[in-house]
Amino acid sequence: MSDSQQPQAQQWNEFVEQWNEQFLEALEENMEAQAEFVESWSETVGEVSEEHEISDGVEGYARAYETWMNASQQMVERMNDALEGEDVDVEEFRDIWLNTANEAFKEVMSTTAFARMTGETVGDILELQQQAEESSQETLRTLGFATEADIVEVGDRLVELERRQHAVERKLDRVLEHLEDEP
Repeated sequence: MSDSQQPQAQQWNEFVEQWNEQFLEALEENMEAQAEFVESWSETVGEVSEEHEISDGVEGYARAYETWMNASQQMVERMNDALEGEDVDVEEFRDIWLNTANEAFKEVMSTTAFARMTGETVGDILELQQQAEESSQETLRTLGFATEADIVEVGDRLVELERRQHAVERKLDRVLEHLEDEP
């Protein structure tokens, strides 16, 4: 091999090594994402009780899985293109995974099983929030501090007092006008 070909071969080897590392990283991230997705999905499907929700959930998972497999195929094709000498931007690989994740999650999020799980989660969070609010109010009462309910009550009383005061002032103004009009 001539001296001029050695740097080119070395550059090519470095280029292929870089692509291999990036491909393996992307593949590993894809597998991790799929594993997390499958785990999350199996938990969701396991909690679903109605048959049509299970069927809808399985179909959503199948569509999402197909999306991931299409992305894997795209990655292999673009890697082959790069190995054949085509100028393939590294960011294209990232974009494939990001777009695939968005599509896969859309497939899952459009199912009744996901809607049910989300509704249950929101309900649980609201219940916990209510319990935390009640606990904090009780703690404030125990420590002798005014609670939100106490402040609202005082505010309501002030508004009522102002309303009464204005009514008394209007009556007093009418009485004074009447007295001034008398000879």
